[in-house]
Amino acid sequence: MIRRDVFQAIADPTRRQIINMVADQPLNVNAIADSFDVSRQAISLHIKILVECELLKINKQGRERYCEAKLDQLSEVSSWIDQYRQHWESKLDNLETYLYQLKKERKHGK
Repeated sequence: MIRRDVFQAIADPTRRQIINMVADQPLNVNAIADSFDVSRQAISLHIKILVECELLKINKQGRERYCEAKLDQLSEVSSWIDQYRQHWESKLDNLETYLYQLKKERKHGK
């Protein structure tokens, strides 16, 4: 079995769209598939990957299968992004300080 992670799951735009679709309410697998111009088999594969990555849960209700979002795993992505956000915020703060000093020097230099 291939080991997948949440980053692989969200790397594909179709999977991101599926997550968006079920984030508010569970949807029937057929309803999800009907929203795309690809085969049901392709959507089933995307759903399988999302389930493997624990971003979706399949609930059976009679003959129907409903996809429910499990968004807790996205916190891993958020944490990873935060380190870069902090890096760039620091760089922008330094630039702001530099520009302020430069403006102050020019003002006093005249």
